[in-house]
Amino acid sequence: MTEPTVRVRFAPAPTGMLHVGGARTALFNYLFARRAGGTFLLRSEDTDASRSSLTAESSIAADLHWLGISWDEGPDIGGAWGPYRQSERQEHYGLAAARLMERELAYPCFCSPEELDAERVASEAKGVAPKYSGKCRGLTMAQRRALETQGRRPALRFIMPPRDIYVEDLVRGAVHFPGGLIGDFVVVKSDGVPAYNFAAVVDDSAMEISHVIRGDEHLPNTPRQVALYEALDMPLPLFAHVSMILAPDHHKLSKRHGATAVSEYRDRGFLAEALINYLALLGWSPGNDREFFRLEELVDAFSLERISKGPAIFDHAKLLWFNGQYLRAKPVAERAALFAAWARRDDRLASLAELSDDEWLVTLAAAISDHVGVLADVAKETATVLAEPSQIDGETKAALAHPASRKAVAELGAVARRCGTDRRAFAAATARAALADIGVRTGAKGRALYRPMRLAVTRQEHGIELPVLLPLLGPQRVAARISAALDVSAPGQEAQASG
Repeated sequence: MTEPTVRVRFAPAPTGMLHVGGARTALFNYLFARRAGGTFLLRSEDTDASRSSLTAESSIAADLHWLGISWDEGPDIGGAWGPYRQSERQEHYGLAAARLMERELAYPCFCSPEELDAERVASEAKGVAPKYSGKCRGLTMAQRRALETQGRRPALRFIMPPRDIYVEDLVRGAVHFPGGLIGDFVVVKSDGVPAYNFAAVVDDSAMEISHVIRGDEHLPNTPRQVALYEALDMPLPLFAHVSMILAPDHHKLSKRHGATAVSEYRDRGFLAEALINYLALLGWSPGNDREFFRLEELVDAFSLERISKGPAIFDHAKLLWFNGQYLRAKPVAERAALFAAWARRDDRLASLAELSDDEWLVTLAAAISDHVGVLADVAKETATVLAEPSQIDGETKAALAHPASRKAVAELGAVARRCGTDRRAFAAATARAALADIGVRTGAKGRALYRPMRLAVTRQEHGIELPVLLPLLGPQRVAARISAALDVSAPGQEAQASG
C-alpha cells in the first residue's frame, strides 16, 4: 500500500509578530514534511481585515526565513493550490456554504450580539456551559424574510450533530468529544467573512493537507472541524496536537515572562541556529541525551512519536546557555565579524578604528567570548575593555612604590611609546614571554610584575590576561595610562601635593 503524500501547513493570522509557540509549530511541520519528502506550505489566515496586514505577513515570513524554515508553497511564491491568503479565497467559502445550505446542514441566524450575550449570561447563572440555543434553526421562510426586512443581516450557523466524536490524535492518542456539548456554531459571519473553523476546513481540504500539526489550544476546535469535514464529504486529515509552551511558573508564556516574539530574540543577538535547536527540544526528544542539532540533523531525527503530551517549559537560562555554546563554537574569524557588526550598533563604538582591524577583532573575540551570552552583550563588553580607568588610587600608588615593580611598569610604557601606532609590533612586544623578559631585566617577579602593570593600565586587580589585554588597548592607550600612573605615584608626589 502506497503511503499518502505528506502535505502540511503553517497558517498564522498576520495580526502581529511571530511568537516562539508559532515558530515551534512551523518548525515541527517543516521537519515532518522534510523527513517524509513531502510539502510544507505557508498560508495567511487574514480574514480579520481590521487586524491583519501585509506588513505583519511579511514580518512573519522574514522571521521564518531567519530561522532557516523555508516553504514550498505560499503567498510569496504561489503554488498549484493557491491563492494562499484567505482574503483571496472567498469563492471557495461561498461554494462550501452553499453546499451546507443545500443539504440543510446550516441555517441563517438573526440573533443580535445582545441576544447571544443574554443567552450566555443565563447559562452561566444556571452553572451550565454556554451553548447556542438553536432558536433560529426553526424559523420559517416568512420569519426569515421579515427579519431581513428589519435590516438584520444573518450569520450562517452549522447544525452540530449531537453524537460523540472520536479522533485518533497522533500525539495525544484517542480523544473523545462527548456529543451535545457544542451548540450550532457560526461558519459565516453576518458580514460574509468565514469563521476560523469553517475557513480552515475548506482550505485544508482544498489544499489536500494530509496532517494538521498544531498547538493543543486548537484541540477544542477539532470536533467542530471533524463535523464540517463529514458534512462536506471531505476526507479527514490526520491530527497531531502539540502541547503548549509554558513559562517557568507554569502559566502561559507572555510578555511578563520576557521576550516571546522571534524578532525580539533576533534583535537581542540570539543566533538563529541556537533558537531553532532550543525550540525543537521544547516538547520533542530525540530519545537520547543528545542536545545539539543542526537543522538538517533535526530533519533526520524528527518524528511525531517522540513529541511529549505534557507542556514544555520555556527556560530562558537554558536558551542563553545554548546561544553561548553556539557562539563559542563558531570559528573565531566568523565570531569576530559578528562582534564587529554588533559593536558598531553602539554609538560609543561606531567610529572605533580597531573595528576595521581583523587581527584586533580576533583578539577581542577570544578575550570576551566567555562573557557574551548574546550578541547584544558585545558592545558592553568591548566598552568595558576600552573604558578609561578611574583616578589613580592608593592601591595603585602602593604597587608602584616598589622600585623593581615601578621599573618594570616604566619599561612597559617605553615599549608602548616605541611601538607608536603599530598594534602588531606592540602585540609581539607584550606577548607572555616578552613580559616575562621585562621581569627578568627589572628584577620584578610574579605578582610584583603583573599586578602593578595591570593596576597602572586598568586600576583593576583582575581581568583579561595582560598578553591579550595590552594589544586590545593598543600602544597609545597603554603609554598614556602608564605615564599618568607613574607621574601621580612618583616618589615625593604626595608630599609635594600636601605642601
